[in-house]
Amino acid sequence: MDLDVIRMTLPVRLEYFALLREQRGLDAETVETACRTARELYREVSASHGFTLPEDRVRVAVNNAFAPWDTALAANDTVVFIPPVSGG
Repeated sequence: MDLDVIRMTLPVRLEYFALLREQRGLDAETVETACRTARELYREVSASHGFTLPEDRVRVAVNNAFAPWDTALAANDTVVFIPPVSGG
């Protein structure tokens, strides 16, 4: 059996804010993903949910701390995608 071919999925909790929450229609959800980094996960959910913001306009936090896009994900992580906000 070729272990490189087998990609186990991880349960990950996603939270959305502002525009991303509006586009998804949810505040949060738990997904099963084979993605291994925050970047891969954003690309996956962006494609499946039709997000209009490119990743360079979004910040990511993993387990309540801002993180680089190449942060490795683990089972049961909480990942938050934070779009730019405006207000006055």
